[in-house]
Amino acid sequence: MEQQVKSRSIPVGISACLMGHKVRYDGGHKRSKYCLNVLNECFDFVPLCPEVSIGLSTPREPIRLVGDAASPRVVGVKDPDFDVTDKLHAYADEVSAKHTELCGYILMKGSPSCGMERVKVYHENGLPNEAGRGAYAAQLMRNNPALPVEEEGRLNDPVLRENFITRVFVYHSWQQEVMSDPSLHQVLQFHSRHKYQLMAHCYEGYKTIGRYLAEEASHQPLSEVLEQYILQLMQHLTKRANRKSHTNTLMHILGYLKKEIDSDTKQDLLETIEQYRTAKVHLVVPLTLLKHYLKRHGSDYIQSQAYLDPYPHELGLRNYI
Repeated sequence: MEQQVKSRSIPVGISACLMGHKVRYDGGHKRSKYCLNVLNECFDFVPLCPEVSIGLSTPREPIRLVGDAASPRVVGVKDPDFDVTDKLHAYADEVSAKHTELCGYILMKGSPSCGMERVKVYHENGLPNEAGRGAYAAQLMRNNPALPVEEEGRLNDPVLRENFITRVFVYHSWQQEVMSDPSLHQVLQFHSRHKYQLMAHCYEGYKTIGRYLAEEASHQPLSEVLEQYILQLMQHLTKRANRKSHTNTLMHILGYLKKEIDSDTKQDLLETIEQYRTAKVHLVVPLTLLKHYLKRHGSDYIQSQAYLDPYPHELGLRNYI
């Protein structure tokens, strides 16, 4: 069955300035219309501002990253002796411990605290260094390696947007279906429903995790299986699905119908998938047709695949990829 939008159902962290909170160094905000007008229908946003939370005022002296790009310090632009690095790391630890319910996080691009990547880093002499990651974001992601994280600006890209939202819904399903009452059986059931979703993102990951569950998982402590499985799954899902990988997945799913549909119907499906592969139509077109016949002829197993309805159709994400 298709998922329905449940207002504010999935807890997702977000940089408070993106929610319109006036917490930036200049006293302003960076309100995101997409987050507030679209994603707010299915995400229960938890606005957080690390800079305000560690006691900095609004407005305030701007800060920047200085030193080693791999582990920069966060210091004042005017007063380099003003260093808030340790406080930002500590707040990330606090958020990680307190907000274990989060199933995703949307960060503010370019921020010395919240930037996920390509944040400006400077040498001690003020000259530009290699780009790095905001101090709070870096510590948050170290603490939560499986958590889906994305920058708001990158959500303007249809493929990145679809990828992030897919991962949030997968992670939320994991928390609800497996971690609420964990067992190896639940892990196997969860994986069974997400096999084709994984295939669309990373075929090698699809094979690797399948072998792990078949050959190793039953010989390991459950806690280790839970940790390894979700970390591997979420890492593989960060790989962007493309027309080639989606086409491969569609063809695999079509295989479940080949004995149930006539040759003309099969040809229609093949032609529609080919139109998608050659960029004549978006993904929603072959999927809609395929789902129509799966509903009539597909087994319970194939109809249960998360790939068919990974998130509420009202989001319209597959209309653009």
